Amino acid sequence: MSRTALLAVSLTFLLTPSSRAQDLVSSSLQQASGPQEMTAVPQESPGQLLELRGDIFVARKMYPEAIGIYQKLASEKPKNAALLNKIGVAYQQLGDYDRAQHFYKRSLKADKTFSTALNNLGTIEYARKRFRKAARYYRQAIALHPDAATYYSNLGYASYGDKKFEDAMQAFTRATSLDPGIFEHKGGAGAVVQQRSMADPGMFYFLLAKTYALEGDAEHCAHFLTISRDEGYKNFSSALKDPAFAKVINDPQVQAVFQAVPSVGQEPRGQS
Repeated sequence: MSRTALLAVSLTFLLTPSSRAQDLVSSSLQQASGPQEMTAVPQESPGQLLELRGDIFVARKMYPEAIGIYQKLASEKPKNAALLNKIGVAYQQLGDYDRAQHFYKRSLKADKTFSTALNNLGTIEYARKRFRKAARYYRQAIALHPDAATYYSNLGYASYGDKKFEDAMQAFTRATSLDPGIFEHKGGAGAVVQQRSMADPGMFYFLLAKTYALEGDAEHCAHFLTISRDEGYKNFSSALKDPAFAKVINDPQVQAVFQAVPSVGQEPRGQS
């Protein structure tokens, strides 16, 4: 289906009463597919359609509207862990950490094995700079879902915040082994919250570059070395002699980072 058709379907949910939404979605899909590509459209319940409408509000950063829909559904299904977690995410995006935490805990109470809620509780603690407590939540989430790259990424952030740099490197290495592009993903809020903020970004991105260097990934290493350099990390040039960079240091992409010279009068970010 084209992006235009998908947008039309999304707008249908936003502008049309849910009682008619399913018929219109089915019609939109058939028109987008054409007569030779028509397939059966799964029949969604009114509740599922309403939840999807809430998801679209979240994608459009209309969090209060999404919360209203999710809470209406939660009143009918108070033990739905995934739904309670979505309410928490919406509140977290609004900066209301207390309510977000409340709904994450309700989600976990509804399902003790719901690792997403554990991860998201960790992000609340991280935002409050309680890095060790955040790390405990991330490890609990990992124990339930050991192949989730985001959980390891978040654990790395928490370890970095706690100045446990070796632990951070180990977590980042595991995250990149599961998803090499984990630190480049962009997009709106989903069910799983991924950390993005940190102190001392120059050093942070240097550690990421080091993580990719150990794996022999010159492209990602060069990318994060460039960011580290531009953030003004003072020990940036130590990569030239650091054994951790041995696999990639002679790669042209990496060498180009050290050969680049800032324009006259231009200062690296992070320096006054």
